[in-house]
Amino acid sequence: MSQDLNNKEQEKNLDKNFKLMAMSAVVLLILFIYTIYKSSSHIQGSSYYIGIIFLFILLFLSLLLKVKQDKVRAFFNKNKKHTSAFDTELIKSKVKIANDDLNSNVQAVTSNITFKDVAGIKEIKEELEEVVDFLNNPSKYLQYGIKLPKGVLLVGPPGVGKTLIARAVAGEADVPFFYQSGASFVHIYVGMGAKKVRELFAKAKQSAPAIIFIDEIDAVGKARSGKSNDERESTLNELLTQMDGFDGDSGVIVIAATNKIEVLDDALLRAGRFDRRVHVGLPNIEDRKKILELYLDGKNHEINIEKLTNETAGFSSAALATLINEALLNMIKNNKKILDNDDIQIAKNKLEFGKKQIKILDAKQKEILSIYQASKAFISKTKVALFDESVQKLNSTYPSYQELVENIKRDLAGFIGVEVIKKEKYAINHEDLESASKTANEIVNKYKMANSIDELLTNVKNELRAELSHNAEQINRLKDIMLKNEVITLEDI
Repeated sequence: MSQDLNNKEQEKNLDKNFKLMAMSAVVLLILFIYTIYKSSSHIQGSSYYIGIIFLFILLFLSLLLKVKQDKVRAFFNKNKKHTSAFDTELIKSKVKIANDDLNSNVQAVTSNITFKDVAGIKEIKEELEEVVDFLNNPSKYLQYGIKLPKGVLLVGPPGVGKTLIARAVAGEADVPFFYQSGASFVHIYVGMGAKKVRELFAKAKQSAPAIIFIDEIDAVGKARSGKSNDERESTLNELLTQMDGFDGDSGVIVIAATNKIEVLDDALLRAGRFDRRVHVGLPNIEDRKKILELYLDGKNHEINIEKLTNETAGFSSAALATLINEALLNMIKNNKKILDNDDIQIAKNKLEFGKKQIKILDAKQKEILSIYQASKAFISKTKVALFDESVQKLNSTYPSYQELVENIKRDLAGFIGVEVIKKEKYAINHEDLESASKTANEIVNKYKMANSIDELLTNVKNELRAELSHNAEQINRLKDIMLKNEVITLEDI
């Protein structure tokens, strides 16, 4: 009905325009002829005759258009219809693209976990509290032009609680939590992963303030080779684009977790993307005590928590949770009402033989590892924990020969320290040996600062033997601190 009224209105306007055009031509023609008649004695040029010819042409066109008005009207209606249809489809397609991203299956969850439910991460809590505060009170920061980092990267071995920490941040801030694993972005069909990234960020922006958590981001964020354009790389490119596409004041924060930071693409780690890194290590003795107290809270038990804390060196928070759970299962299996040490021992044996990744250390092994880490702490003069896999290195843009040699010393200090104190060589951490060899190779072959890799490594080992032998008492003192606290701080050194 509305469409018919519009068409009739357009036809009336077209008729009216034809009539006005014809009347204008006739009036002008009459005036022109009258002027020529009255002033014929003054006409000397041809401009008057050109003008009257033009008016006759105009009059002829108006009469022709009037006769052919049905065809003209049909022509304009046809073009208008096509143009209107094209504009409509264009608008529909744009709206559809936006709606497709928003109408995805990506759903937020509300986290009921807070920092009080996560034990033993005091330093990490302090670092993430400003993220929570920003999500709760953005105006406090925005009035000074402060923008929070767009991305926080949690780095640490499996089972240390990276996902739990992210959920705790969302719970503390009381904001929607969007969880995705890196592997879920990788599809067989090219473009599907990138589409899922767009959907995730579109939903998060719609729900802002919000947290996006990408677990095991190394599955999609590995360094690009530049030799192919496969699905994983197109997905990574879309992730990089999306992280550039929102501001620090948008209320959306991306938290990601990985235990393989060395394989991540450099573009992910640059400022403006994942520009804050939080290292989550295996819990030390104090952390384990708090974790065990949390898991045993409300349980009827006769467990000596202090003793169990010392016996679970090398356990991650997930392993401790599994230990208590297995012990409780054994208690129920034996129709007991109280959890005791026998249940713990049976559970520990299951973990020891069933999960080789858990380092269950006896007293002798723990002493060897303590000497190893104490020697590294003494040489590097940095904080070192019992289960740290590496020590802080000198990182200079243009390293000197002495700086490179110092990094080799920090890698080899543990091996030489154990050899000096225990009078025997032990196989402990092969990655430190590989790192030392790699640095020595760069000094010799890349920078041409020495002639022989073997000679360079031998000289460094001899220097370390002399220095650590001379300070054996200090190494033993630091070893005792490590055995007690499972961490050596700068104050201890």
